[in-house]
Amino acid sequence: MSVIKEKYEKQLVPALVKQFGYSNIMQIPRITKVVINMGIGEATQNAHLLDTAVEELATITGQKPIITRARKSISNFKLRKGMPIGCKVTLRGERMYEFLDRFFTIAISRIRDFRGFTDSCFDGRGNCSIGIQEQLIFPEINYDQVEQVRGMNITFVTTAKTDEEARALLESMGLGFRRK
Repeated sequence: MSVIKEKYEKQLVPALVKQFGYSNIMQIPRITKVVINMGIGEATQNAHLLDTAVEELATITGQKPIITRARKSISNFKLRKGMPIGCKVTLRGERMYEFLDRFFTIAISRIRDFRGFTDSCFDGRGNCSIGIQEQLIFPEINYDQVEQVRGMNITFVTTAKTDEEARALLESMGLGFRRK
């Protein structure tokens, strides 16, 4: 069992029950999945960039990513329907908790000039999407082998009903937010 999952079950659940006054244990919010997405717009001209992005994302998450394809053609971007333009991974269960543990304890502290994530990252239904500027914050990535610095979007899908509940859950797990 991962450190984050143990911390969630032993420390966070009673704190959330006390803070929000839940009467049923099933009302307590939890993270159901984490989706990591890398959009590679230059993959339309150079397919090698997509291959390296897939390898890096597989190294970070420990799971093989799927390749996302364009839904429709856009002539201004020289994009045709069905062309590969990115990759994504959906993590659940034990792999999700392992990723959360590494992300909260190691990767966030390696972000340059980090002052916390903004409140605008919530969608109004308890889910949080954050953008990372470079993949180099993850210790699994070897700096010398990186050809191009790429960003990624990380979405935390929770069972929380409101943004306030989701913020309390993620903040208590280790995700830093800016003070109001």
